[in-house]
Order: sequence, then structure tokens, then C-alpha cells
Amino acid sequence: MTKLTFQARFDFLNDIREFVARIARQGGFSEKEIYSLQLAADEAATNIIEHACADLPNANFDVTCEMRGNTLMIIMHDMGAPFDPAAIQPPNLTADLSARKIGGLGLYLMHKLMDEVHYTPNSKTGNVLTMLKHRG
Repeated sequence: MTKLTFQARFDFLNDIREFVARIARQGGFSEKEIYSLQLAADEAATNIIEHACADLPNANFDVTCEMRGNTLMIIMHDMGAPFDPAAIQPPNLTADLSARKIGGLGLYLMHKLMDEVHYTPNSKTGNVLTMLKHRG
């Protein structure tokens, strides 16, 4: 299991994407699949930085990335503010571009790009986001 800790700052998004890409390449994913995995990880980390840790200036969060058989597992653990994913309205993808609000696609993209997405909020032990992608 490979786990790295990152400061909850946008400056580290590229490091997170590269970390995911390295493990995915070792696991035999194609470059097209790796791009999608990086995008899902980027969206997840952005949400942690922007929402969960927004009021925590020196916050860190852990990213675990590993292969289990033919499945890449990405786990993000933060001690930020929990949220209820069911309370997030799905984006209106049919609305005119000028009528759409900026942002709000993170959860949608994670679910579209990954095979499984699970989120467990906990203000005492921390929030855990688990994303799985099966190879082939």
C-alpha cells in the first residue's frame, strides 16, 4: 500500500495526479485510462481542498493508491468538514452553457470516470473517499 500525505493546497494537485499515474502505469492501465484516473483524483482532491479543508489553513490529507488484482484503489482521507453527497444537486448538463453555474461537476465526473465511488463522512475520525477502477 502506497500512501502519501499532501498539504491541502492547490499547489499539490499535480503531485497527486503524478502519484496516481505512476501506480496506474505499474498496474497496466492505458494512457487514456490513466488520464481519466488522474482527472477523478484531481476532482476529489480539489473538493477536499476547496470545501472540506477551506477553513483549516495548515490541513493535510492522505492519498493512498494501490492495485488490488485488476483494480486500482484511490483512497483520500481528510480531517476537514464532512458533507452529505446526497444533498448535492446533480449538474444540469442540458442547460445552455451561459445558464450553467461554474463548478459543480466534481462528484459527477468522479462517478462517471470510476467504477465505484464511496464516501464515508466522520467529523471525529476523518472523511474517507474511496474510488475504484477495474482494469480491462
